[in-house]
Amino acid sequence: MRYAVISDIHSNLTALDAVLEAARPFDVLLCLGDVVGYGPDPNECVARLHSYPLTCIAGNHDLAAIGQLDLSRFNPDERQANYWTRDELSRESRDFLSDLPNTIKLGSFLLAHGSPVNPVWEYLDSLYLAKDNFMRFDFQTAFVGHTHIALAIEWDSKQKEASFLQANASALSLAKDRLILNPGSVGQPRDDDPRASYAIMDTEKMSWEFRRTPYNIERTQKRMRNCGLPKRLIERLQYGW
Repeated sequence: MRYAVISDIHSNLTALDAVLEAARPFDVLLCLGDVVGYGPDPNECVARLHSYPLTCIAGNHDLAAIGQLDLSRFNPDERQANYWTRDELSRESRDFLSDLPNTIKLGSFLLAHGSPVNPVWEYLDSLYLAKDNFMRFDFQTAFVGHTHIALAIEWDSKQKEASFLQANASALSLAKDRLILNPGSVGQPRDDDPRASYAIMDTEKMSWEFRRTPYNIERTQKRMRNCGLPKRLIERLQYGW
């Protein structure tokens, strides 16, 4: 089975369509949350996901957009974008987001937006936090998002230690001891590379490949301006931060 693994679309339809085109062919789409928030096309992104065989979990912005999280926990730009998103969501989009689980177990794979320990809020971006998750949860490979940065962490069961692996274009074997993998963000990368980030997983070859693809950033920025979304959210797309 060949999976396109995506996360943190954030209502950026132009970036999502670029990824879906570049990722072909694939059998199933795995989405690690934050379908909406920040960007100008929440309903269009939900509809696009619906057109593919899909497994999807909830992110913090998804929950905020349907009123399940207190917006006081978000910064002012995020709050403004989330209020706008709440007003824009169709009934179908609300139903879709409301039905998303916080985690999903697919055999030995565990899907969580933030982390297995805290699926909604934890930014799993350090070896300390990775070790805590490896020790507390029984998974072979965990797929996470939330940080908007591609990441690979390997667990050494004998030494009880975690270490970073290079998150580059070379294929990574899923037959390693245990792993935490983050495909990065489709709609708002934060690693100083504005190209949309995603991954391809092949369960027959037991391989994972980090990928990037360019998209028309100016088109998304124009849509955001027309929607009156915060200037900082618009500008950051150009720089990947």
